[in-house]
Amino acid sequence: MASASTAADISEAKITPIVIISCILASSGGLMFGYEVGISGGVTAMPGFLKKFYPDVYASTQKLKTNSNYCRFNNQGLQLFTSLLYLAALVSTFFASYTTKRLGRRLTMLIAGIFFIVGTVLNASFQELSMVIIGRIFLGCGVGFANQGDVKEEKRATTTAKLLITTASDETR
Repeated sequence: MASASTAADISEAKITPIVIISCILASSGGLMFGYEVGISGGVTAMPGFLKKFYPDVYASTQKLKTNSNYCRFNNQGLQLFTSLLYLAALVSTFFASYTTKRLGRRLTMLIAGIFFIVGTVLNASFQELSMVIIGRIFLGCGVGFANQGDVKEEKRATTTAKLLITTASDETR
């Protein structure tokens, strides 16, 4: 019975500097995602953004005499703008799992980075609503592809990522 190994023996691995760096980088994705959640909520409430891209919503908010944000932005286009990133992340996860199986995790993470960079450039330089919508779709695809992980790495990074998502979204409010 000396050769029999337990589940604890199999799951244990050395914590090397590359593992620590990988966990920090994976968790920083959670930080960026939480920051985006907080920022997108604030941007959609900005009068300048509403006036330029959603003039009908801006006009309806000006008619309201209350300071409450409850049901203030009753517009499906604005709701779609807010939720596009999450919808794109959900859909792209299905493609990313196939990509991870075929190409491996490293190339899938590279694809996620490319999606995220393109989305960031589009959102940072947008002049039209279509640019920011396409940018949010690319960001969502980046999130979906980046969520493909090795089980061992995922266990190490998940707790830190959840903490950073919560912290970043709280800090932006």
